[in-house]
Amino acid sequence: EVQLGESGGGLVQPGGSLRLSCAASGFTFSSYYMGWFRQVPGKEREGVAAIDSDGTTSYADSVKGRFTISQDNAKTTLYLQMNSLKPEDTAMYYCAADRIWWWLLPKYHYWGQGTQVTVSS
Repeated sequence: EVQLGESGGGLVQPGGSLRLSCAASGFTFSSYYMGWFRQVPGKEREGVAAIDSDGTTSYADSVKGRFTISQDNAKTTLYLQMNSLKPEDTAMYYCAADRIWWWLLPKYHYWGQGTQVTVSS
Protein backbone atom coordinates (compact mmCIF):
# COMPACT_ATOMS: atom_id res chain seq x y z
CA GLU A 1 0.00 0.00 0.00
CA VAL A 2 1.37 3.39 -1.03
CA GLN A 3 1.62 5.79 1.87
CA LEU A 4 2.77 9.42 1.91
CA GLY A 5 3.06 11.33 5.16
CA GLU A 6 3.91 15.02 5.32
CA SER A 7 5.43 16.77 8.32
CA GLY A 8 7.25 19.97 9.16
CA GLY A 9 4.49 22.53 8.75
CA GLY A 10 3.74 25.20 11.31
CA LEU A 11 3.55 28.90 12.02
CA VAL A 12 6.44 31.04 10.85
CA GLN A 13 7.02 34.79 10.54
CA PRO A 14 7.42 36.42 7.13
CA GLY A 15 10.98 36.00 5.92
CA GLY A 16 11.40 32.79 7.88
CA SER A 17 12.09 29.24 6.75
CA LEU A 18 10.57 25.81 7.06
CA ARG A 19 11.49 22.39 5.75
CA LEU A 20 8.69 20.03 4.87
CA SER A 21 9.24 16.28 4.72
CA CYS A 22 7.21 13.59 3.01
CA ALA A 23 7.91 10.05 4.19
CA ALA A 24 7.03 7.52 1.50
CA SER A 25 6.45 3.79 1.67
CA GLY A 26 4.84 0.98 -0.27
CA PHE A 27 6.44 1.68 -3.65
CA THR A 28 9.84 1.95 -5.34
CA PHE A 29 10.53 5.53 -4.37
CA SER A 30 13.38 6.14 -6.82
CA SER A 31 11.19 5.08 -9.77
CA TYR A 32 8.38 7.53 -9.10
CA TYR A 33 7.95 11.18 -9.96
CA MET A 34 7.22 13.35 -6.94
CA GLY A 35 5.73 16.77 -6.37
CA TRP A 36 4.68 19.30 -3.78
CA PHE A 37 1.36 21.10 -4.04
CA ARG A 38 -0.52 23.58 -1.93
CA GLN A 39 -4.12 24.59 -1.51
CA VAL A 40 -6.05 27.27 0.31
CA PRO A 41 -9.78 27.00 0.97
CA GLY A 42 -11.84 27.99 -2.03
CA LYS A 43 -8.96 27.74 -4.49
CA GLU A 44 -7.66 25.00 -6.73
CA ARG A 45 -4.68 22.92 -5.73
CA GLU A 46 -1.51 24.56 -7.06
CA GLY A 47 1.71 22.88 -8.12
CA VAL A 48 4.70 24.23 -6.18
CA ALA A 49 7.64 22.00 -7.14
CA ALA A 50 8.28 18.68 -8.81
CA ILE A 51 11.22 16.35 -9.31
CA ASP A 52 11.66 13.70 -11.94
CA SER A 53 13.55 10.43 -11.79
CA ASP A 54 16.74 12.09 -13.07
CA GLY A 55 16.60 14.66 -10.30
CA THR A 56 15.55 17.46 -12.62
CA THR A 57 13.40 19.97 -10.76
CA SER A 58 10.56 22.27 -11.75
CA TYR A 59 9.11 25.18 -9.78
CA ALA A 60 6.14 27.47 -9.92
CA ASP A 61 7.18 31.02 -10.77
CA SER A 62 5.87 32.21 -7.41
CA VAL A 63 8.43 30.15 -5.48
CA LYS A 64 11.47 30.10 -7.79
CA GLY A 65 14.61 31.11 -5.94
CA ARG A 66 12.95 30.60 -2.54
CA PHE A 67 11.90 26.93 -2.45
CA THR A 68 14.01 23.86 -3.13
CA ILE A 69 12.69 20.35 -3.71
CA SER A 70 14.93 17.37 -3.05
CA GLN A 71 14.69 13.71 -2.25
CA ASP A 72 16.68 11.13 -0.33
CA ASN A 73 16.21 7.75 -1.99
CA ALA A 74 17.86 5.89 0.87
CA LYS A 75 15.37 7.38 3.34
CA THR A 76 12.50 7.34 0.80
CA THR A 77 11.75 10.91 1.81
CA LEU A 78 10.87 13.97 -0.22
CA TYR A 79 11.73 17.44 1.08
CA LEU A 80 10.70 21.00 0.41
CA GLN A 81 13.01 23.66 1.81
CA MET A 82 11.09 26.94 1.97
CA ASN A 83 12.99 30.17 2.54
CA SER A 84 11.98 33.83 2.54
CA LEU A 85 8.42 32.82 3.28
CA LYS A 86 5.63 35.25 2.53
CA PRO A 87 2.06 35.47 3.88
CA GLU A 88 0.80 34.36 0.46
CA ASP A 89 2.64 31.05 0.96
CA THR A 90 0.09 30.18 3.66
CA ALA A 91 -1.66 26.97 2.61
CA MET A 92 -2.04 23.26 3.22
CA TYR A 93 0.94 21.58 1.57
CA TYR A 94 0.67 18.11 0.04
CA CYS A 95 3.16 15.73 -1.46
CA ALA A 96 2.21 13.53 -4.39
CA ALA A 97 3.64 10.59 -6.32
CA ASP A 98 3.03 8.86 -9.62
CA ARG A 99 4.80 6.76 -12.23
CA ILE A 100 3.65 9.29 -14.83
CA TRP A 101 5.35 12.67 -15.08
CA TRP A 102 2.64 15.24 -14.44
CA TRP A 103 5.06 18.15 -13.90
CA LEU A 104 3.17 20.67 -11.73
CA LEU A 105 -0.30 19.51 -12.68
CA PRO A 106 -2.37 18.10 -9.80
CA LYS A 107 -2.98 14.79 -11.61
CA TYR A 108 -0.67 12.61 -9.52
CA HIS A 109 -2.24 9.34 -8.40
CA TYR A 110 -1.05 9.19 -4.80
CA TRP A 111 -1.41 11.99 -2.22
CA GLY A 112 -0.55 12.58 1.39
CA GLN A 113 -2.86 14.10 4.01
CA GLY A 114 -1.12 17.47 4.01
CA THR A 115 0.65 19.70 6.50
CA GLN A 116 -0.43 23.27 7.26
CA VAL A 117 1.96 26.15 6.71
CA THR A 118 0.98 29.54 8.08
CA VAL A 119 3.12 32.61 7.46
CA SER A 120 2.09 35.45 9.71
CA SER A 121 3.53 38.00 12.10
